Amino acid sequence: MDSEIKEEIPVHEEFILCCGVETQVLKCGPWTDLINNQSGTRPKLLIFIIPGNPGFSAMYVPFAKALYSATKRRFPVWIISHAGHALAPRGKKILKSSEDPNAEEIKDIYGVRVQVEHKLAFLRTQVPKEMKLVVIGHSIGSYFSLEILKHAPELPVIRSILLFPTIERMSESPKGRFATPLLCWLRYALYVPCYLLLKPWPEKIKFLAIRMVLQMMDIPREFLCMNMLEPFCLVNAAYLGSQEMREVVKRDDETIKEHLPKLIFYYGATDSWCPKEYYDDMKKDFPEGDIRLCEKKIPHAFVISFFQEMADMVADWLKDDLSKM
Repeated sequence: MDSEIKEEIPVHEEFILCCGVETQVLKCGPWTDLINNQSGTRPKLLIFIIPGNPGFSAMYVPFAKALYSATKRRFPVWIISHAGHALAPRGKKILKSSEDPNAEEIKDIYGVRVQVEHKLAFLRTQVPKEMKLVVIGHSIGSYFSLEILKHAPELPVIRSILLFPTIERMSESPKGRFATPLLCWLRYALYVPCYLLLKPWPEKIKFLAIRMVLQMMDIPREFLCMNMLEPFCLVNAAYLGSQEMREVVKRDDETIKEHLPKLIFYYGATDSWCPKEYYDDMKKDFPEGDIRLCEKKIPHAFVISFFQEMADMVADWLKDDLSKM
């Protein structure tokens, strides 16, 4: 790992009640409260990472730290969990956020549409209105990033980077054809054994099991992702997945066209969720867009083994934008 990443980089964990749901936010850098920080040292820009599904923030810490170093430690890098994908540990303080006056009535907080409202509520209540934003979405987080541009044009997003973007035809993709029946029709059969098998496990056993898995996958263990074995979180991740198969169908060309100068797309040549065919279609339909292809054979969850190289690439893409800050 790069020597800079080995250096101590502060990462602060918070649990915030956002849209009435416990939400894990991991904040890379010394800035933890942007709203109340009125000093001259407050940064002018926030890099905001929206995960894929499951929306486990802790999995993205290596990428966030690498990106923080690659951008010369000038700007905070924050990662937000999806609603329902994180539960605060016992005894952990949960902060209350102010109500978002623009938020719609919450009816299905764990579904696709309201996950977007969840991110918007956080940005509107936890980030100063004048602060510039770079939004980085991974997988379904890319879909949420486009929805943010569509539904909140008032937010000062200067760049939106969509990494391995699942923004269309999810159920038709190679993995989608396998996942659709599992998530849409068979997931209920998995709920009972999931609760029966995992709920009785003592916390120590869960801790050891997750640590072993992360060690086998060579993932840094700064923030153990205990929610990986929490039935409540797994059920919500499966539910979100079922909605993705049904709702992420047609590419939102209107929003893409409107915001194309802000967008960078990065596809994977071997990604089974958004195959190269989707990249080819995007290049054909938006020849003037910044649409790139990773030729390497890498896991879909790039944060596991590709975070350092990815962070360097993203920092390079942002170089001109950040030089103006």
